[in-house]
Amino acid sequence: MRFAHEPVMLQEVLQILNPQPGEIFVDCTVGGGGHSRAIVEKIMPGGRLVAIDQDKEAIKAAKKNLAAWSDSIHFVQRNFSALKEILTELGIEAVDGILLDIGVSSHQLDAEERGFSYRADAALDMRMSREDSKTAADLVNNLDAAELTRIIRDFGEELWAKRIADFIVAKRVVNGPIETTGQLVEIIKAAIPARARRRGPHPARRTFQALRIAVNDELGVLERALEQGIACLKPGGRLAVITFHSLEDRIVKKMFQHAAAGCECPPGLPQCVCGKKPQIKILTRKPLQAGEHELKVNPRARSAKLRAAIKVLNEGEGE
Repeated sequence: MRFAHEPVMLQEVLQILNPQPGEIFVDCTVGGGGHSRAIVEKIMPGGRLVAIDQDKEAIKAAKKNLAAWSDSIHFVQRNFSALKEILTELGIEAVDGILLDIGVSSHQLDAEERGFSYRADAALDMRMSREDSKTAADLVNNLDAAELTRIIRDFGEELWAKRIADFIVAKRVVNGPIETTGQLVEIIKAAIPARARRRGPHPARRTFQALRIAVNDELGVLERALEQGIACLKPGGRLAVITFHSLEDRIVKKMFQHAAAGCECPPGLPQCVCGKKPQIKILTRKPLQAGEHELKVNPRARSAKLRAAIKVLNEGEGE
């Protein structure tokens, strides 16, 4: 299958990041290279792009799609939570801009054998990097009902989490391991009462989201990447993050607010003793969302939210 990447909110990303000739940028989730292509065109001549993706197929596709600029691009097959380490290995101290486009790519969703989709019967996999060892099947077949409930409730925001977890455990006890997405979908449908299945999204959607997040440690990875991304920006450098569900967006919002805050001393102290200064200025008071025209072309952009920040110049820096 061709690794397609329809870049979400491309014009908004370019406007926020404002890439200029000679600058250094990082695309932490290069995918098929849609965003990277637009960025690298703006930073030429003299610019450098670090293109990261943990999916071997994505890196292969990006190298092909961005071949015209290969001399100016560092392709790195790693998880973007290793951002600081990656830049250190490349001899890069700080960068002018970073893009984080979080979530599953269209290619991964459409590739039935990857096991991300509840609409096709395939092995229960859900690994964004096939070099990782833990799969969704491992979680479904080895965790107890309490831990499965926690994952489905916290990461999927599923009202029927406990009932689904109980049904999963009961089914594997009677019939053995649950090995395919189709088997899991049928268990979820049986667990959720018919009246609840008749409204809202596909009944398996939230559980599949929860398992995918757990398999790939997506929320932990996002937190580590945001912390490192802010630290790796030059003063005036910009960070843009595209998320696709509320859990991710809340993490970005909270971490941006913390990094943008100054003194955290208790009220009433005569002077600051914590020494904390703002690291960033938030550029998006509310998250930006895709316009109607883009939604007609790419419906998957409907849930996308873009937040951005700029690294501030604190007193004493750059002198």
